[in-house]
This record gives sequence, C-alpha cells and structure tokens, in this order.
Amino acid sequence: MDSLTQIALGSAVAVGVMGRHTAVRKAAAWGAVAGTLPDLDVLIEHGDALLDMVLHRAESHSLFYLTLFAPLLAWGVARLHGEAGLFRRWWLALWLVLVTHPLLDAMTVYGTQLLLPFTRHPFGVGSVFIIDLAYTLPLIVGVLAALRMRDGTRGLRWNVAGLVLSTAYLGWGVLAQQHVEQTARVSLQTQGVVAQRLLVTPMPLQTLLWRVVALPDDPADPHFREAVVSVFDGVRPVEWTRHERGAALMAQHGQAGPVAQLTAFAHGFVKLAATPDGQLRITDLRMGQEPDYVFNFDLGPLHAVGSVPAAQVSTRPAIGPALRWMGQRLVNP
Repeated sequence: MDSLTQIALGSAVAVGVMGRHTAVRKAAAWGAVAGTLPDLDVLIEHGDALLDMVLHRAESHSLFYLTLFAPLLAWGVARLHGEAGLFRRWWLALWLVLVTHPLLDAMTVYGTQLLLPFTRHPFGVGSVFIIDLAYTLPLIVGVLAALRMRDGTRGLRWNVAGLVLSTAYLGWGVLAQQHVEQTARVSLQTQGVVAQRLLVTPMPLQTLLWRVVALPDDPADPHFREAVVSVFDGVRPVEWTRHERGAALMAQHGQAGPVAQLTAFAHGFVKLAATPDGQLRITDLRMGQEPDYVFNFDLGPLHAVGSVPAAQVSTRPAIGPALRWMGQRLVNP
C-alpha cells in the first residue's frame, strides 16, 4: 500500500495496543515510524529495474525477520523514553505494526514475500488497490481523534472504530473479488474457454469496478482475455477482449533469466513482444489495462536477451479521462 496508508495503519495499531499506558502522541509517532520501516528497501538498488521490482517487498517484508527485529526496536523505544516497565507492551505494539505492514501489502496484487527465508513465493490476494481512501480515511480519522480529543477514552474508541471499519472494508473487497471471479468463470465457460489462471483485481481507488484477465488453458491459444466487471452489472454479459500474449516469443525466450524471473513473480501473467527497434519487451499484466501498463521492461536485443540491464518503460493513460471512463462504467453497466 502507499506510504500514507502504512503510516496511518501503524499509528492506529500502536495507539490501540498502548492505550493509556503511554502518551497517545508517542504511540502514534512510533507506530508511524515502524509502519514506514519495511518500505525503506526501495532505497536498495539490485542492478536493474526488473530486479528492483521482484526484490521489493522481500526480506524487509518477511514475517520471520520482522518478528526478530521487533524486540530490538521495542527495547530501544522503551529505553529512550524511560519506560522499561512497558517493554513487553511496546514489543507487542511494534511487532503488530511491523507485521501488519506486509500483511496489508499482501492484500494488493503486487506480490509480497511474507515467508522468507523459507520460500520466495510472492503472495498477492489482489482484493484492494494500492491506494484506496475508503480504507485509509477511517484510520486517519481514528488516529486524529485519539490525538485531539480531550476525553482520552473516547478518542481511543474512535481509533478502535477506525481499525474495525478499515478491516471490514478489506473483508468487503475479498467478497466482491470472489463474486466477480465467479461471474467471470461462468462467462468463460459459456464461451467454451477454459482459463488456466484468472486474475481479478480492482480498478484504481475503489472496489466496485474490477479488471479480469484470463490466461487460456490451451497452449495453442496465443491470446489472453481481458474484461472489466462492475459489482452492479447483474446479469449483464461479460464483454471480453482478446490480446496477443507473445506465445511464440515465450517458447523461444521463456527460459532466459529476466523472463523467467518476472514470469514467476507475476504468476504467469506476463506478455512478450518485440519492440520496433528489435528488443524483447516483457509486460506484467497485473498492473494496468491494455495497452497501458506500469511495468514494461526492455530486456535487450532478441538475439541477446538479458545481455544488458533491464530498463523499465511505463505507459499510463491520462488520469482525467481514465477516471471519467471508470465513473461512466460504474453508473452505466
């Protein structure tokens, strides 16, 4: 999730656990710090843009490593403030802040390596967009209420309410995702398409309009399918579009290092294409909408894939028209 959301979540969790045992502002501040720490891995460069992507949300997002780090951070905080008697409570608060960061990240589609060092599997539920104010605002309101209300007990209740509402919103996202997935599968079966994999993830900033990507089970089918489904569509037929996924290029270059790395990280939701200047381009199909994607990487000339560092080439639609289209699609299913 975005940095503001992680700060808000960290503060809310720390305030909720510390309660009246310490100053609310102190708990909120350290919750914000601990909620930010895992994302400092973006400062590490791994050699090229593709590696920077697949190795983000790795060791710094591991539940195991964060659990080991939590008592050290809690000891430092307790000692700094002369609250040795609160060490265990600080430990619990900061551990929860640290681990809820990657757990929330795992609700997005990006891929979070929660179980390092035991596996590098990138977990990604994909039921919430990376920025969603409907999730973030209750947390912010709850923390601000806890900080500003003269009645401390009432302020803490507001903070708890913010955590409950934001968590309920995540639950709603999972239910909506399951509904859309079932709708999409029925539609594909009606058309005689057996989907090897199905990706269902919300369009930006909300959980009412969803993008669906289907990879066919038939290896001879060179296309992936894409559709946009609203929770308000009812019995409206799903309208699928077909797009080339570069099956021939995948057969030729699928074992090349960078292709294999991104294919595994994206759970197969990639496409390959040759650029006009003769380079191999790989696209992560999970983040974007045809033909615009955040993560495109040029991997070098076709005869020497991987011989040069991967270069990211993002293509994004104009924000204004894209948001207007989303609004129209929601109200006009």
